[in-house]
Amino acid sequence: MKHLLLTILAGALFSAAPAQQITPNKYGLRVLTTRQQYDALVSKDSSQQLVDLETFIPGIRKDVRYATTNNFTRQQLYTGTAIYLRKPAAVKLKAIQAALAKKGYGLLIYDAYRPYHVTEAMFKIVPNDKYAADPRKGSGHNRGVAVDLSMVSLKTGKPVAMPTDFDDFTIKAHENYHPSDPTITANRKLLRDTMKQYGFKGSSTEWWHFYLPDYSRFPLMDIVLN
Repeated sequence: MKHLLLTILAGALFSAAPAQQITPNKYGLRVLTTRQQYDALVSKDSSQQLVDLETFIPGIRKDVRYATTNNFTRQQLYTGTAIYLRKPAAVKLKAIQAALAKKGYGLLIYDAYRPYHVTEAMFKIVPNDKYAADPRKGSGHNRGVAVDLSMVSLKTGKPVAMPTDFDDFTIKAHENYHPSDPTITANRKLLRDTMKQYGFKGSSTEWWHFYLPDYSRFPLMDIVLN
């Protein structure tokens, strides 16, 4: 649940499922599928811990579309709305929230950690890796170091204007699109510049998508945390 900071199991669980013993899936990828495997990983490297963003970053907002049918798949893909990221990404996001607050804004999270099987479901609907991660490679979301987000005004509590809504697959969502409204351009630039300042990289086709460049050191996971 949302107040859960994932705990570490003791003793024998630490060595029960080392990464080399995880059986590759049909694409040859090693995906953590059990809590035991996750706990063993965290016991060796605390930076692998998944952190509950609502607990870790007070005041952060969320609109988890994949827990509803209001998303591009028109299917409910999540059973809950908890939002998690690996600890290094969560620490950076907390600093970003503080930096934006000084300018009158806060973060609005659409998606963070995403179980691998959800990526598979998405790619069946939109088999285009410009917009949906290819399960043959996995996603930064499956690794817990990618986040989809926007900003809210702290004055009104409402989302700020951006070039498109979340998960818009038109050219208007692209980084090189030039909105006619200067306010929209400024909002997008503030979000992107602040995310980059604190170590995230952005997507060229999705203004809302950011990830840590060292994503490969975090293994893919298919564990439901809600």
